[in-house]
Amino acid sequence: MPLENVRLETVRRRRRCAVVGLGARARLFTEALAGPYADRIELVGFCDVNAHRMAVHNDWLAADPGREPVPAYAAEDFELMLREERVDLVVVCSVDRTHDQYIVRALEAGCDVVTEKPMTTDATRARRILDAQRRTGRDVRVAFNYRYNPVHSAVRQCIAAGEIGEVGSVHFEWLLDLRHGADYFRRWHRDKANSGGLMVHKATHHFDLVNWWLGTSPETVFAQGGLFFYGESAGRRRGLARSYTRAHGAPAADGDPFAVRLADSPVLRSLYLDAEGEDGYHRDQNVFGPGVSIEDDMAVLVRYASGATLTYHLTAYAPWEGYRVSFNGSSGRLELLVEETTWVRPDAVGSEGSSPVMHGSAVGEEAGRTELLLRRFWEPPREVKVAAGEGGHGGGDVRMLADLFGSRTGDPDDLGRAADATDGARSLVTGLAANRSFETGAVVRARDLLDV
Repeated sequence: MPLENVRLETVRRRRRCAVVGLGARARLFTEALAGPYADRIELVGFCDVNAHRMAVHNDWLAADPGREPVPAYAAEDFELMLREERVDLVVVCSVDRTHDQYIVRALEAGCDVVTEKPMTTDATRARRILDAQRRTGRDVRVAFNYRYNPVHSAVRQCIAAGEIGEVGSVHFEWLLDLRHGADYFRRWHRDKANSGGLMVHKATHHFDLVNWWLGTSPETVFAQGGLFFYGESAGRRRGLARSYTRAHGAPAADGDPFAVRLADSPVLRSLYLDAEGEDGYHRDQNVFGPGVSIEDDMAVLVRYASGATLTYHLTAYAPWEGYRVSFNGSSGRLELLVEETTWVRPDAVGSEGSSPVMHGSAVGEEAGRTELLLRRFWEPPREVKVAAGEGGHGGGDVRMLADLFGSRTGDPDDLGRAADATDGARSLVTGLAANRSFETGAVVRARDLLDV
């Protein structure tokens, strides 16, 4: 074969990809890899602690004509999978506290990595990842889908263009509704050792956005937070507690708007209820039961290297879901309002086929609005029109997948949306410092935890 043809075949060779952690979120990646990006990437392996969940994902893949099941490997056979399947790329969707184990081992095996957020859950694990990435020279991408939401891109464009001058302060309020917020207190996330708490698992999205919007990094953090609404004590105090450990099969859970009924959702039944025999994991724990070690109401004050400050609040028990962000600048103010839901129906979680978390068109009559207002000095306010994104997270999921797995031809990513391991660490450090401040009551220097 002529040399130019050899080179062409090398370029055309599909990258071989494996997915580790086959919970619900992994479906976003498996469907993309086996569908629109199958001409560029070949899905060659699944790895999980639970064989049943891998079988469910394979059933979903095989339901589409022309798609074949993927070889499945137990968690302890991760390196074996990398060797036998000649893996080039690993997508990590496992429990947060295990991310570093798979990321580092994949890098050391010569693979590139795409990891779900948060990149990991503490500073020691983050340093392990950063050290491995530098040592191996391989790529680590963090799946910050919110960077790809069109309205968030518009915010970055406005700030970068100097529309409000130099940014002096940011006020950021994020509300999780009674459906989505409660779900963190049913799952493994309720244990801080697994997730780092909502300051790490959830707010890493938001702290990354601020880092990206302002092009800076955090220097000092002060925070206060606690368990106000969920958990055993608060449930008893407000008369919300019910005497069940998990909802399935518990008469005490009947009629409880905070209980998720796994049997009523084909996806949740197949991935979790039918998989319990292998690992004993219960996806439907009582949000007002014992064992909750994360916070549900958190306030954070951050100073950045640029001199800007951030006041941030996360509430996990709100009647509506969405967020408000305001940027105060030397030439004006930029205001973003996103209402993902305006209210929550009390039967929303338990209704047949529903998911505890809903986005976009799935929310139906509960859907709200998005508004981006530019208020320059001496001028009337002007709405910045942004085309609504289709798909999950305001269109962010679709665009992120295209950037991760597609071709960037014609889209050079001028906004710098692609997030690497350093970005992942910078998003973590604010949440880690906030957790430290919760414990000590002191201002925490970000560099003392993680020098990024």
